[in-house]
Parts: sequence; structure tokens; C-alpha cells
Amino acid sequence: MALPLAPIAGLVLRYGAVAALAYAAASRARPKRLDPAAEAALDQTPEGAAVGHAPGQMNATGRWRRNIRLGPDGPGMEIDLSALARLRIRKIA
Repeated sequence: MALPLAPIAGLVLRYGAVAALAYAAASRARPKRLDPAAEAALDQTPEGAAVGHAPGQMNATGRWRRNIRLGPDGPGMEIDLSALARLRIRKIA
């Protein structure tokens, strides 16, 4: 029985294109200096999501932290995803 290669070839091309784009973006990335004040602000962000507002702006914060371990005694890693956002709208003359 023959194996239909057309559907598989489409998936291979799609995932190959995504992998090539990710590789190209990673190879062009340059080292950047980290701002200590920004790092401290991200470290102080509480876990969860919060949205607030002040006159003329809206603020949002979010943080998700998890420890993942491969197996009961296997290697582990901590994932810390933090985000700060601000939307400011001002009238200009």
C-alpha cells in the first residue's frame, strides 16, 4: 500500500518555513544591555493579571511563574513570564 506523501509534504514545508524564520531571527539578534530598573520592576510584578487606570492612561500587568520538572527526580527549570503595558492617549493641538 502506497503512503500518500502530499499531505505530509505540506506539513513538512510549513514547519520547515517556521523553523527557518525562527533560526534567521535568532541568528540576527544582537546582545542588548539590560536596564536594571526595568528588571527590578518586572521582578516586583505580582503574580496574576491586573488592569487599572489613571487619568489619561490605562495600565496592565501580568506574571506567570511555574516550576517544571521532567520526572520525579529529573532536571527542572523555572519559567517566569512577566509583562507590563501602558496605553496613554493624549489630545494634541
